[in-house]
Amino acid sequence: MVAPGKSEQQIGVAHFSAISLEPSDFAKVAAGAGFSRIGLRLNPAFPGAPYYELPVGGHAAEELKAVLRGEALEVFDIEFFVIDPSFNASSLEPILAAAANIGAKRLSVCGDDPEQSRLQSNFTEFCGLASGYGLAVDIENMGWRTIRTFADSVNLVKSSGASNAGALVDGVHFFRNGGTLTLLRAEIDRVKHVQLCDVAGPAPSTAEAMIAEARGKRLAPGEGELPLGELVAIAGAASVSVEVPLSGSADAEEHLKRLFEGAVRIFKPGQ
Repeated sequence: MVAPGKSEQQIGVAHFSAISLEPSDFAKVAAGAGFSRIGLRLNPAFPGAPYYELPVGGHAAEELKAVLRGEALEVFDIEFFVIDPSFNASSLEPILAAAANIGAKRLSVCGDDPEQSRLQSNFTEFCGLASGYGLAVDIENMGWRTIRTFADSVNLVKSSGASNAGALVDGVHFFRNGGTLTLLRAEIDRVKHVQLCDVAGPAPSTAEAMIAEARGKRLAPGEGELPLGELVAIAGAASVSVEVPLSGSADAEEHLKRLFEGAVRIFKPGQ
């Protein structure tokens, strides 16, 4: 039985799509748009980036859990952890506890440490720590970081040997940095989470331009040039969400509705 207003396809939405909304408000708006899952940002993706704290036992966490129950919504993933030279897995344990407390399933990380052995060690340690909370860890490639390509992500997952490690496929980062559908087919067992977004025009060639595109020039699914239909066809059992930041003075409710409708059309062209 599908809840009223929801799609038969379970589709999530990343907090970055409307990061100005606090978790409980974001959950309500996401549910109203038709989404079944949400991601939340409980750790800053970069210095100065917005995020929210939901300490175990705190009012905000309890309020959110009540909203989730009322809206028949679940938390899927928690963002965002940067594994750089200063990364300290144990310092993040309160966030992992907070993630488990609200029912999250996975954590999203990126790798940005040029010393490969330390990067692998820290990633593996983080996977071990997350496992103790019933959480899995997905590594997302980004063109301006050490783990630049999808192949880099897969290699790190394999070398970690962690059973709860996966590679996250984000539409922009995947296709803009050499990812191919053939490669995705070959490694789909490593992929547990796919994030839909679209983009148009030539790929940026500098780190600054890549960052600008990823954070401010994404399009709703189906509004650009990426082969998202083929992507979701290959994705199989991987969970699918949408990540397209709200820009300008656009209304958050309308924005999330547009994202949901775009995602549904990717699954059911012509609908």
